[in-house]
Amino acid sequence: MVTFISLLSQSASYYTETTLHLICPNPSCHQEVNIHALSTISVSKGLCSLHFKMSKTVDTENETKTKDSKETPGSENKKSYCKLETVTSERSQYSPGLSILKKAILLQCIVYISLPVILCLFPWILGHVVFSHWLRIPYLVDLASPAELSLNHTLNFYLSPEEGISLGVWHTVPDSQWEKAQGAGPEWYSETLGDGSPVIIYLHGNVGSRAINHRVELVKILSAAGYHVLSLDYRGYGDSSGEPSEVGLTSDALYLYQWVKTRSRTSQISLWGHSLGTGVATNAAVKIQEQAMELARERARDLRDVTQADLEPSYAVDSVILEAPYTNMEEEVASHPLSVMYQCLPGFQSVLHHVMRSNNMVFANDENLKTLTTRILFLHAEDDNVVPFYMSQKLHQIALQARRQRYAEDQVHMVSYSGSLGYSHNYIYLDPNLASVVGRFLQSKNNNIDRPIVG
Repeated sequence: MVTFISLLSQSASYYTETTLHLICPNPSCHQEVNIHALSTISVSKGLCSLHFKMSKTVDTENETKTKDSKETPGSENKKSYCKLETVTSERSQYSPGLSILKKAILLQCIVYISLPVILCLFPWILGHVVFSHWLRIPYLVDLASPAELSLNHTLNFYLSPEEGISLGVWHTVPDSQWEKAQGAGPEWYSETLGDGSPVIIYLHGNVGSRAINHRVELVKILSAAGYHVLSLDYRGYGDSSGEPSEVGLTSDALYLYQWVKTRSRTSQISLWGHSLGTGVATNAAVKIQEQAMELARERARDLRDVTQADLEPSYAVDSVILEAPYTNMEEEVASHPLSVMYQCLPGFQSVLHHVMRSNNMVFANDENLKTLTTRILFLHAEDDNVVPFYMSQKLHQIALQARRQRYAEDQVHMVSYSGSLGYSHNYIYLDPNLASVVGRFLQSKNNNIDRPIVG
């Protein structure tokens, strides 16, 4: 015979050994039942279930006598039931393991659910995470002294795009001018921008300053290849003042471009964006293109005769180099490993969209490339663990499609790096052919190269 006993308990788990002795008070019964069980009490919302196997022991002698004897008068009025007479032994042991596990699972659930709620209530938190300008690495570096980082032909100076904002900038001249740069002042550096050497405005990614190692090493490579490089710390980064925003970062890049343009004469000017900086680069390039169109319209006698094909090259950015670009910031944030965990949570995409819009963070490279007419070079490592490689492929196709209508597909190039090289997100500068790749791309404007540029 098998039975179940249920009881309420505050414990997590019990191991119970119990012997029960049941006696039926009915004189006509005289049956004794012994219960011996070794069982586990399991907990489910405070309800414990105890499973017993019961063995019935019958006194045969009393049973025979019972059959022969007559019923006692009045016995028919007595209730025939069995009751628990004694509990001979019981011992229990508390197991804390399940309780700890339950608390850990509960804590994880609370954290999992609370993060989207916190972001929805305080959207500025995501902005601080995306920009990460508060991580001022490397520490203990004097940005005013680039020579300490072996950039001894570099001038540190500051620009003020608007009241209350100061931007830290490095101007590194080509290696060939190293000797002349020793002891030279701002006027000399400014004058060299018009010497005919290509100028690259480097727009770095999030976190840290222009002094981070992979940024410094890239500047050295480009300088050795004969380029002027201007490294900008956006507002809020490095030794620049203010707080970052998409509008603010784009404004900073535009101001530096215009500052360089007034001094570079006929030198080519290219925007090089890395990671977060790719969104800044395409934003700025589109703005420059729009300004050039407006200028062309002002100079035209008949506004109806002006199209984008009539843009004066001297007023538009010459080329854009996008290293590890993303499609747009919302898609980039959604592809982050932390965000992927929430894809199955109902309404998460709506929350993410709300938070991104609340921060005015769009950085729509995909939309910018649909209208951008300048030459573009994509650089991306297949093992990039920050910005997925497929985003560059998608952007490359968008740029090609936009140019097919103008028969200008030769203006778009892409160089991908095998994951076996280990370049990941920050180390494409390790490519020994990088200077050659960039050189062929920049020369393609004058030489009209129509073949793909490869590493």
